[in-house]
Amino acid sequence: MRRTVSELSRFYSTPEGAVTRRMVAAKLNEAWPDLTGADVLGLGYTTPWLDLFPAEARRVIAAMPAAQGAEIWPEGLKSRCVLVDEHYTPFPSAMFDRIFIMHGLEEAPNPEGVLMEASRLLTTNGRLILGVAARGGLWTHAEKTPFGHGQPFSRSQLENLLRAAELEPLAWSHALFVPPMRSFLRWAQTFETWAPRIWPYPGGLILMEAGKRAIRSNIRGTATSVIDDLRDALGVPVPQPAQPVAGRTQT
Repeated sequence: MRRTVSELSRFYSTPEGAVTRRMVAAKLNEAWPDLTGADVLGLGYTTPWLDLFPAEARRVIAAMPAAQGAEIWPEGLKSRCVLVDEHYTPFPSAMFDRIFIMHGLEEAPNPEGVLMEASRLLTTNGRLILGVAARGGLWTHAEKTPFGHGQPFSRSQLENLLRAAELEPLAWSHALFVPPMRSFLRWAQTFETWAPRIWPYPGGLILMEAGKRAIRSNIRGTATSVIDDLRDALGVPVPQPAQPVAGRTQT
């Protein structure tokens, strides 16, 4: 059962939620420093970070799963938040240059289906960042946080899910190394800096970036597209390159 939007909103108003927001924001800014003219989708519960994306982005939309519920975002402005079936969103294919998924997989009944839909929405050269609770991290045991519910993931599990959805993992990192106890939160940045070197536990979150996979095959040593292979199999003539026209230079 998914955490409701009110539960998630309350968490991000707590000190633990504020630390989570800050640590993940630093990773997003590092990975995507320039979103000028980009169409951005937040899928799951992502509004704590969507306000951080620069005004230069052409379009920023928050899509929230129906089982979770939706909230008004941004406050005081025309709403850009929509309630969706996470497996069949109302957006056209290849609409978004960047997709950020948070609180989207751990409690989803079909995580692969969520990623398949995200893959459909991503442009050919687009990028996706997925944030999930890390298996073995301390935050998975903190039931007062959203990361203590649902299914946590390991790095290899995420990579397999992404590849099954025709996405290729490109980079990854952990975040939230600080233990989920308020007495430690004041040292969150120190943990983030030093814990990867000395701390025996992974961070509470895995953040993984992925892009669309290029589907290619090799026949007789020559790279060909799947469409060309189908034409050969069906006996459909392959169109020939256009011939130069007298008095013009072929480009």
